[in-house]
Formats: sequence, structure tokens, C-alpha cells
Amino acid sequence: MEGMPKMNMQMSFHWGNEPTILFTGWPNQTTGMYILALFFVFVLAFAKEALSVWPIIKQTTNPMVAGITQASVYSVQVGMGYLVMLAVMSFNVGIFIAAVAGHTFGDFVVKASSRAPAKPSQPEV
Repeated sequence: MEGMPKMNMQMSFHWGNEPTILFTGWPNQTTGMYILALFFVFVLAFAKEALSVWPIIKQTTNPMVAGITQASVYSVQVGMGYLVMLAVMSFNVGIFIAAVAGHTFGDFVVKASSRAPAKPSQPEV
């Protein structure tokens, strides 16, 4: 097609700070922006895992409000999952490692916090 820019995307895993992640021209082949992209993917994957246990709706909440809240949080979680997947489809090893590390660390934090024993309340003196 005339007038359309030709896209040359890497279709196998590779190293380097030149991937196109989510948007054309980002992270624009600079090391600082590449590190920012790695951090962004890590945080996105971490947040996706953190949202997997939030919100814990109180039993007294209106069932309709609770359902809408849970559906809204789920839609954000699914959207984040797809963004992480699209970032990994840049086939950049660094992005892949950042995504896996974000999911792993997020899962660890979520499960560790849910298994932490509750602190007994101190009686007031």
C-alpha cells in the first residue's frame, strides 16, 4: 500500500533497547526510555496480580454495587493483562523478563500478605 510506513518488527527473541512496545516510536531506541519501558511493564504486571485479590467486598454492601465494582476491577485487570501480553509480543528478552518478574513478585506479595497472621489487638490501658 502506498503511503503506509513499512514496519519491520523482530519476530524472534532478541536483546537490545530498540523494540517497539505498545506504541510506534516508544521507547525510541534510547537506553533511558528502554529502562522506563522495562519498569512500566514490571509495574503493569505487578498491578495485574495485585488486582487479582482486590477488592474484598464487605458482606453488607449492596449486591448490585458489589457486582458492578467487581466487574469493573476485573475489566481493568484483564486490560492490564492484555497490555502486558502485547508488550511481550515485542519479542524483546528484557521486556519478557520484566513481565515475568512483575507477575512473580506481584503473586508473591499478594500471597504473602494473605497468609500473614493477623496481629492481635492490644487492649487499651
